[in-house]
Amino acid sequence: MGAQMTRPYVILNAAMTLDGKIATTGGDSKISCKKDLDRLHRLRSEVDAVMVGVGTVLADDPSLTVRRVHGKNPIRVIVDGEAKTPQHAKVLDGSAPTILAVSSRARKEKIRKLRSSGAKIVVMGGVKVDLPKFMKELYSMGIRKLLLEGGSTLNWEMLKNGLVDEVRVTIAPWIVGGKKARSLVEGLGFPKVRNGIRVRLTKVERVGTDLLLAYKVVGVRDAQKTR
Repeated sequence: MGAQMTRPYVILNAAMTLDGKIATTGGDSKISCKKDLDRLHRLRSEVDAVMVGVGTVLADDPSLTVRRVHGKNPIRVIVDGEAKTPQHAKVLDGSAPTILAVSSRARKEKIRKLRSSGAKIVVMGGVKVDLPKFMKELYSMGIRKLLLEGGSTLNWEMLKNGLVDEVRVTIAPWIVGGKKARSLVEGLGFPKVRNGIRVRLTKVERVGTDLLLAYKVVGVRDAQKTR
């Protein structure tokens, strides 16, 4: 509970194929059925903010809005260490506030252009974005519930730092394979199962053609054990 008093409550949500891929080798991430997309947009309407990494912005150009349901668009949060978000990206279309977290490595000219596009820029960290610090900053901005929508590298960084409270995954009835296809969580990984992040199943539900699994995160080991 102590951590939740100083950072937002974080729900990691993703859709994946039966073999654990969140995108194909060709970059196709259209995995959810229509009913699951409705569920996702409803979930977005229930949180204060939705967060993705810049890789997701570059690959999918998402709007991160609630187009499929009635409700208020959440604040859009982009973790973008080097300020690579294009000025024409949908997350900068003005339909909802957008916060970009960059590191001190980001070029000032890029930051200036993104600010001119309406984004709020916060510098968090040196080499890369300091996620624990950034979560506290978001909390200070009034964000109490945050939806994490990836990608796989950001999922890893959030999980290994103990910044995720729930994981909700829908499994779609597809198998796509591919050694280079993106999986739910990548990053460095844990060397042993016992060093991993412990979760507890709380819900199983059929959503259209997909299967929704919901988990509570109950234990995060020392991140140093990933080395």
